[in-house]
Amino acid sequence: MAVPGEDGPAPTPSQADPRGEPFLRTRFAVPTRPVTFLRRDRLAGHLDDAPATPLTVVQGAAGAGKTLLVADWASAWDGPVAWLTARVADKGCGTFWAYLLQALCLAGVPVDTDVGFPIEPGRVHDALLTRLAARLSARTTPVIVVIDEYDRATDPEIADQLEFVLQQAGHGMRLVLVTRTEPLLPLHRYRAAGAITEIRNAELAFTRDEAAELLALHGLSLPAGDVGALVERTRGWAAGLRLCALAAQSEPDPGTYLKEFEADRTTIADFLLAEVLKRQTAETQDLLLRSSILERVCPGLADALTGRTDAELILTGLHRENAFVEYLGHAWFRLHPLFGEILRAHLRVRCPGLETDLHGRAAHWLRHSGSLGETLGHAAAAHDWETAAGALVGGLAIGEIFTGLHVDELAELFSRMGPGPAGPATDLVRAARALSRCDVEHGLSRLRRAARVLTSRGGSSDGEGDAADGLAATRLSCAFLEALAARLAGAPGRADTAAQAAERLRRDVPGRLLEEHPELFALLLTHVGSARLWAGRMRDARAALTTVVDSGRAGATAPARQECLGHLALIDYLEGWPGRAERRVSATVTAADHCGPPPAPEPGLGSLVLAAVAVDRDELDRAQALLDAATDARRLPLDPVAQAGEAVVAGRLFLARGDTQAALEAADRAVVADVASPWAAAHTASVAAAAHLAEGRPEMAVKLLAEEPDGEPVCLVGAAQAELAAGRPEAAAELLGRVRPQGHVGPAVTVRAALVGAQLAGEAGDFACQRGLVAQALREARRERLRRPFVDAGPWLRPLLCTVPLRALAEGWLLPGPSAPGGPARAGEQPLPVVEELSERERDVLRRLAQPMSTQEIAADLYVSVNTVKTHLKSAYRKLAVNRRHDAVRRARDLGLL
Repeated sequence: MAVPGEDGPAPTPSQADPRGEPFLRTRFAVPTRPVTFLRRDRLAGHLDDAPATPLTVVQGAAGAGKTLLVADWASAWDGPVAWLTARVADKGCGTFWAYLLQALCLAGVPVDTDVGFPIEPGRVHDALLTRLAARLSARTTPVIVVIDEYDRATDPEIADQLEFVLQQAGHGMRLVLVTRTEPLLPLHRYRAAGAITEIRNAELAFTRDEAAELLALHGLSLPAGDVGALVERTRGWAAGLRLCALAAQSEPDPGTYLKEFEADRTTIADFLLAEVLKRQTAETQDLLLRSSILERVCPGLADALTGRTDAELILTGLHRENAFVEYLGHAWFRLHPLFGEILRAHLRVRCPGLETDLHGRAAHWLRHSGSLGETLGHAAAAHDWETAAGALVGGLAIGEIFTGLHVDELAELFSRMGPGPAGPATDLVRAARALSRCDVEHGLSRLRRAARVLTSRGGSSDGEGDAADGLAATRLSCAFLEALAARLAGAPGRADTAAQAAERLRRDVPGRLLEEHPELFALLLTHVGSARLWAGRMRDARAALTTVVDSGRAGATAPARQECLGHLALIDYLEGWPGRAERRVSATVTAADHCGPPPAPEPGLGSLVLAAVAVDRDELDRAQALLDAATDARRLPLDPVAQAGEAVVAGRLFLARGDTQAALEAADRAVVADVASPWAAAHTASVAAAAHLAEGRPEMAVKLLAEEPDGEPVCLVGAAQAELAAGRPEAAAELLGRVRPQGHVGPAVTVRAALVGAQLAGEAGDFACQRGLVAQALREARRERLRRPFVDAGPWLRPLLCTVPLRALAEGWLLPGPSAPGGPARAGEQPLPVVEELSERERDVLRRLAQPMSTQEIAADLYVSVNTVKTHLKSAYRKLAVNRRHDAVRRARDLGLL
């Protein structure tokens, strides 16, 4: 351990060290705390455990606040504290122990003359250490020995000597080491014996509350969110927070400064460059500067940037030394945010132009070994769009442009890609971006160019390794975009061709890529199903859409599954099953309260279907809200299915509100598609015919429906109603007869057919048949809550609904319920159906109307305008089927609304 030799007598405070140099008094001084020092009770309380264990280690990065923490604690300690700043540790073990003996003397700890004194800078006798340990072990109260900057003591001999004295001194000495690195002591033994108190870098970091207190000491008060952002940026680093606070004091707007300061232009940069960077070797400095462009770094990636093979040793050493390098696990490291920011600025000054090259190297390495997001980010920073596009397309991640968590990020990233370079991958990315905006013309142009290049490379993915895998993935991505373009163009044949090509190409793509990106095939089948739906091939459409819905519960496919459920719901609705359609849409969301109505789905096709169902139930305000949500331009694809669906639902809603002109305009909206859609043509014609019929033009309605495909149930029922209005009951009966054999037709169609048949029977004088058909319609409609067909049927129906057998079927959902026991009888009354609930504001207006109050008084009482009151009254009159104030009040009382 020590080299034998003669030691001199014990020192007095005035003696020099073994080199003959006077002792530097500052090495023994407990550092003074600044006025703005914040005493953190949680750390001070932890240090209070130090006297109970032989060894205490406070380990943290430069500026972590460890020295001031221990100094504050030591100043409050009742017993003797010997303080030594170990900057002399590199002068030899003799010099180190001379300083330590002097520290003991200055702390009032007597050291007998027979202990001795080192007389050579690099040597100390074993006997001296033995005598010192013996004297310390004889103490009744321990002396606290604090050695600051112990990381400077790199000589293993000093560590061995110190551990010997600590062990032999027993209760008479407690050692506190303040260090940036883990000391060269057998810490595992102390940990196993429970004989060590440790405060490490993570515990030294300031919490948000502590940071707010520190800022307050500097006269700064920030919102909690801003304090949290500052703590996140500095990682709670004490020196960083203090330097930021000092700089902010001189700023006119301290809050803005602390949010926006550039770290490389502050004293923080001076501190980190001097205390951390310049203390490293040239190789380490080079690695740190090059790695500063990365969010995280591993040895292999760092080696790719430096061109060397020493990254693992350097990174591990930096982490061990608390040199602002954090270990993330699995061989990945991360620079402290401020340190990285400063290093990047330093790199630009020291090596102009190197940053772009480093981003390119990182992108190439990460493409084969890292995450897609990091690859794309570095490739974009290097302006290497071929690598960026190749990583996205070759990694089978083209679907992430349309769905998932990274849609906005990818849109922003590739928006910076200029017109060149041109290649299959870049053309496919440009095509995808165009198609995501529903720009079919530009999308197809890029797509065709990429397809020509891919075709010229042969019909198979011949090759080896990553190149062959990338080519197969690129061809599959091309087929995927072909399916999307076909969907947007309303071209089911092209969509089927693309699906068949994708199925063939699937065999050439590595299974891991298919597993990593299940969204691609889910989206592809969604596009195919939508195109088939447009063509009226409902069975084929169901097959594709159901495959996606049943594909599993992977998060990446959730948006596609939701979209497919919306399409399946539309099919249900078009076939006349509104309840089934509603349940299908509701499967896309989770109800928070199962007792209430189904929650609204995400904006899109599902909302469009629910709007259509709400119209059939005569819930017009809800239908309008759902239609508005469905047509949100950011969420509803502008494909033919959605456009036609929107036109049909809007037209039906206009009809229900009595605006026949708007309904005609909605039905006349042009939908551009490669092929015509039978259901779209039938339903828009049905809307237009109903509008003409409402305006007294039955012949126009008959003519319009006669032009549509033969056999569409919705057209047959509409045509029958128009023929009846035109005075041709035989033609109406023949049309209705063609509806009944179609077993797949749901109640939304059969209820209207039954009501037209009832009207036809009534005009023929067959009232028994008429009542039977109305009863049949009521039974079918009640299950689905279909109110609108009865409103549209006309005045002939209302007297029938008041008859005893039919009223029982209508009460509670179409008509008001029976009178309460003891209530007034309503014999002979012919109530009109109440088909939509009053809103809370409409009820407020009605309550004041019953007092009675004038329109102006109601407006003043509710703090709204007179026009708003009139709007609510008009809506309430419509819902109550009245035209006057008195009738509205009476009707509301009869219904129990007042």
